[in-house]
Order: sequence, then C-alpha cells, then structure tokens
Amino acid sequence: MALINPHINFNGNAEEAFTFYKSVFGGEFAKIIRFKDLSSPEFPVSENEANKIMHIALPIGKNILMANDVPESMGPTNENENRSKISISAESKEEAEKLFNGLSAGGQIEVPFEESPWGSYFGMFRDKYGIEWMVDFDPKYMGQF
Repeated sequence: MALINPHINFNGNAEEAFTFYKSVFGGEFAKIIRFKDLSSPEFPVSENEANKIMHIALPIGKNILMANDVPESMGPTNENENRSKISISAESKEEAEKLFNGLSAGGQIEVPFEESPWGSYFGMFRDKYGIEWMVDFDPKYMGQF
C-alpha cells in the first residue's frame, strides 16, 4: 500500500525550516540532496543555487515530511498558495506507474514518470482538479521514502 506524505516548496529557506521542524519532532533527516549534488552538463546549477535544497526528508512516525527550495529560475513560490504537493511513495514501480497514470488522467504532466537523476522512479503532475501530486518509487527504500 502506498504512503501519502506532505511535500512543501520553499523560497530558499527549506534547510532552516527543516532544522526547526527536526527540533520540534525529533529524529534525523532521512535524506538531504542539494542542487550541486545533481549538477552535470545536462543539468547545470548556478553558484547561488548550489547549496539550496533539492530534496530533504524528515521521518515523522510512518510518514515523511519532505521539501525543496524552488530554483529562482522557476520564479518565487507564492507562500500563501501552491506551496505544497501531495507526495506518494509507492511500494513498487508498477504501483507507482498505475497511480501516476490514473491520477494524472485529464491533468497536466509536469515531469513524466521515469528514472530520475537521483536513482528513483519519479513523476509530477497537476490533476484535472488542480491538485499537485508527486509519485515516487525508490528501489533502495522499497517505498519507505
């Protein structure tokens, strides 16, 4: 069964916010990926974006609170609207594909479901009702993150 986890977009202060959340909830970060960690000729990263958070995850019980900094090139995130997405962590690639294809039907695909640069299978879309979703399957974690 897939897990549904909250995912928050930040305008450059994701690490600060998550350090605060960690102080409240406790625990340790399951994952921190900075934009510089993914830099390549196909995905160049500017110096002012290099240390910003591409992905951060804090386990809270059986769920994961996740976030990223939105790159400046994508424009600022409206901090009162469209700041969060629903993230689904699937138990298998097949389950992830089924959920991605079903939920995105009639919607707008932002990132096609395929193998990501960070090693999982990932896709992102806005469904036909305007809700933003991310679907992920990471074989290393078998759907836990």
